[in-house]
Amino acid sequence: MSIYGAMFSGVSGLNAQSRALGMISDNISNVNTVGYKSTQAQFATLVTQSINKDVYTPGGVRAKPAQQLEKQGLLQSSASGTDIAISGNGFFVVNESATPGLGDDYLFTRAGSFTRDASGNLKNTAGYYLQGWQLDSNGNPIGNTSVLSSLKTVNIANLSGTASATTTAQIGANLPSTAAVGDTQDISVQVYDSLGNAHDMTLTFTKAASNSWTYAVNDPVLAGTTTTSGTVTSGGTGSITFDGNGVPTAITAPNIGITWTTGGATNSTIAMDIGTVGEIGGITQFSGQFSLGKIEQNGVRFGEYSGVTISEDGIVTALFDNGETKDIYKIPVAQFSNPDGLGARDGNAYIQTSNSGDVTLTGANSGGAGKIAPGALEASNVDLAEEFTNMIVTQRAYSASAKVITTADQMLDELIRIGR
Repeated sequence: MSIYGAMFSGVSGLNAQSRALGMISDNISNVNTVGYKSTQAQFATLVTQSINKDVYTPGGVRAKPAQQLEKQGLLQSSASGTDIAISGNGFFVVNESATPGLGDDYLFTRAGSFTRDASGNLKNTAGYYLQGWQLDSNGNPIGNTSVLSSLKTVNIANLSGTASATTTAQIGANLPSTAAVGDTQDISVQVYDSLGNAHDMTLTFTKAASNSWTYAVNDPVLAGTTTTSGTVTSGGTGSITFDGNGVPTAITAPNIGITWTTGGATNSTIAMDIGTVGEIGGITQFSGQFSLGKIEQNGVRFGEYSGVTISEDGIVTALFDNGETKDIYKIPVAQFSNPDGLGARDGNAYIQTSNSGDVTLTGANSGGAGKIAPGALEASNVDLAEEFTNMIVTQRAYSASAKVITTADQMLDELIRIGR
């Protein structure tokens, strides 16, 4: 009977609108949830097939959730260096465990509010651990980068300090053209051994003839002291000749070999750069007093870990207080052929399903993946104005469905009265 059909159709309307209100309430509740993706109700008719095409049989309606995973939320700046967002397509890969094993699911999220836990692992507010490719000493990912099992939890603890020995040194100075033969000028260069110890290495320049100077390298001493710390074993002498314009015409500057006698560091070889023939930029000879222009060398003292930075390409770089840096991880971006087909999990995370397609791991800012925005968070993509409008429409539709039921009840009551 159509009256009964109308009543059941009204019931389906109540059920569908209730589901829609639940989705709206979730969206509004998560308006401030980092990386939250809203869910919209999509309604579809329920049709009851009638034997007689001239008779209409009410069916009803049902509401299905549609995730808005591909809708980008606004990026908001953050003061934390480990807060990251994705501008464009893709998801961060996370895991339930800091040491993923059998039964620990890899999940995908846009919530990039990561902080360091007690063990130094980067974990977001939902308790999921950020996954990345560990890098070797050359900055290349370790393992098969196309599979999830190649990923490791990003850990920024226990990063040992580092030192770097001096291998090149460059000097820029002006030797006075009026200096008498036999006059000397000392230039001291601070160099570092393989253990990061600082040493003062002095080069004594002596005017040998008109437009010609020689130099001798003195045995280095510990920086700030007069204690000899090494022995120059090769390259201890050199020379430079100038033309009438003060420009070098001949340079002899062999590599300096040093055997360290204190500290236990390995022997050093330092390539000296005191200028280029035919160019002004290193040692020159012009009028005036001796002046030192520049001293540069590539060694650094021992440095302690001081923090990390994350680049737009997803490179996690450890920083040391001596100015050195070291790339330790690369954060991949996970992509799917149908992101809206992912299955929802607690904590604003998603899991791969047959509807989403298989995961593809790519580097950030390549292969269609979005770039990583360091020091930023992606806000919820919920539009409050739209949600409140949908809530009003849903409320009215629910009331209308309820009215259908009460009207059908009144009609049945009239029908019953006819038989009395």
